[in-house]
Amino acid sequence: GKTSTLSEFQRVRGMLRLLARTIAHLWKERPADATAIHLHHIDLGQEPVRQELVTRLGQSAFVPAIANDVASGSGAGGAREESGERHSLAESIDAAHYRGLPPYAAYVARTTFLHTLAFNEPLKGLAPEQLRYAMLAPTLDLSFVEEARKRFVAESAYLDDRPGALMRFLAEANLNQIIRREERNVDSGEARAELGDRIGHIFNGDTFDAIRFPGGPFDVPDEVGDGRPKLIVLSYDAVSFAAQVNKLPPLVERIYTRKGADGAAYRALRNHLLFVATDDTGKAEMQRRARLRLALRALKRADRLRDLAEHQQDQVLEMEARSEQELAIAIQQAYRHVLYPSSAGMDAEVSLAHTAIDIHSAADQPGVGQRHIARALRELQKLRLPEDEPDAPVYVRDRTPLRKGQMTTLALRDEFRRDPKLPMLIGDDTFIRGIRIGVERGDYVYQRGELLFGPGDPPASVQIDEQAVVLTMAYAGITGVWPRPAVEEEQGEPVPTPPDPGIEEEREKYRVQPDAAAPELSAEGPLREALVRLWEQARDRNIERIGDLTLRLFDASDAFRLLGVAGRIPNAEKTVGLRGGYETTDGGGCELEFAGPLADAQPVREFLEPQLRAAATTNLEASIGFAFRDDGLSMRGQAPEQLAEELCRFASGAAFVSATAREKT
Repeated sequence: GKTSTLSEFQRVRGMLRLLARTIAHLWKERPADATAIHLHHIDLGQEPVRQELVTRLGQSAFVPAIANDVASGSGAGGAREESGERHSLAESIDAAHYRGLPPYAAYVARTTFLHTLAFNEPLKGLAPEQLRYAMLAPTLDLSFVEEARKRFVAESAYLDDRPGALMRFLAEANLNQIIRREERNVDSGEARAELGDRIGHIFNGDTFDAIRFPGGPFDVPDEVGDGRPKLIVLSYDAVSFAAQVNKLPPLVERIYTRKGADGAAYRALRNHLLFVATDDTGKAEMQRRARLRLALRALKRADRLRDLAEHQQDQVLEMEARSEQELAIAIQQAYRHVLYPSSAGMDAEVSLAHTAIDIHSAADQPGVGQRHIARALRELQKLRLPEDEPDAPVYVRDRTPLRKGQMTTLALRDEFRRDPKLPMLIGDDTFIRGIRIGVERGDYVYQRGELLFGPGDPPASVQIDEQAVVLTMAYAGITGVWPRPAVEEEQGEPVPTPPDPGIEEEREKYRVQPDAAAPELSAEGPLREALVRLWEQARDRNIERIGDLTLRLFDASDAFRLLGVAGRIPNAEKTVGLRGGYETTDGGGCELEFAGPLADAQPVREFLEPQLRAAATTNLEASIGFAFRDDGLSMRGQAPEQLAEELCRFASGAAFVSATAREKT
């Protein structure tokens, strides 16, 4: 009906020639979807069919459109692929998205082209719903038809690109082709510089000290600097990862382990470095977006813009305005691999672990690359921001040289920059708050000159320098630093300071124990480690049974998880103690103390959990007690280990555990 409006078209002989050649091709190829002959079965890749339309109908003006968008040459698609010829747009889409399926994009292109062959302008082209109707067949999925149509329209160089226009081919290239031609003219050095500047801008920020594209250890100083951890943004040409990261690149290993111009010295502040690198699949898109942005910027110039049609001018301005954000998204989606210090590293000698930023979340808030990295590391409990709660003081004590008795605050702060087992701290607020909490809980004593800050004292200023010292409570008691020496009255009589039971208990750890087994047992550390040490103490002292076991937990989430587990422990009465509070984001506060059976603690837990998650600051200590019935918990066999395994399936944080032996009857 449309083709007959062309003066060169022979309504009978022309139609029969086209039909005969199509039937011959279908009889030879036998496509599984050909239950009837449709327009999309007329293959313009077949030279006889192409000549019938181009030569006999006088449509040679469409030869570039056919070659570029519909079919690239003569012969079947497989033959073209084997010959290495350039594929048309439709063939490329089918190869990428519809391999093993009917060639949906080619069918869309053929149907659209045949609807273009009309003399009257209103007859040229078709709407999307007409396309779906024309291609309707039992073996074709219409959702794939629509998907292929959208892909083809977005990339076509010869479709009419006017807003609201029907799908039809033009003899002249559309704006897509103009932009692609301009992209090919973009200087490679200029594109590299533009991309490098945008990468540097995206990964600059206040959280990390970004170092862009280092060539080796000499570009990354081993010093504290302004205190921020160093974010090494690796060059996309130097380091790029596949979907699975199983091996560290040599450049990353050298920077992480060495320092200096020759790389001969070992790096000390390893917990002060992290790396971000590109993904292989996202790198090409990032580079393409950089070239596209430069091409659109060139077309936006007044002398170039006036050469375009009015609707194309509007499109160029709109696309150029969007290109900066699209480039930022492409960069963040490409730079999704993060390597961070961790004791559970990929390499036994290099303590670096890998995580990947979620592709979809990387598209949020383009231009703030540091925020996505910080969020990923916080979820892994590797990063502490100033508003985060510090690690338990006993946890820090047991994993640093502070366990020997004392350290300067400066040396202790540097341990967080040295040891990959510790979290990375942003700023000093979390560190100072951790020392204060340790003093308030009776784990630390702080001393600087004549200032002595211990449990029960009013808050004092904590400094980070060589003159300020943190002492463990046990060491402070042994050396006589705490409790404070007796104060003499006016008559010269000393006023004795009452003994602190906690100090005496800590001192016992440093004294030689008598041979007789003591009934009281205790241990601190990660829950599993603390329980293992407790069982060892009991067996070393030949304790046959334990009557009472108490777990004191410093992390509220661990405590709440254990409340659910505790109910499954058989042959024991369970009691729970909760003490602490929280402060809301609006400044409201709540202090509470609970002690009672496990069943009564469950409603308290249901109330507290959402409140603590939404709170600005929290401070909650929990204890769970088990009073074993009958003869208690036997230390023979595997019963203690089975109990520890059950408890540690859901909690692994720092804990203080104590137990009392069951008296023999």
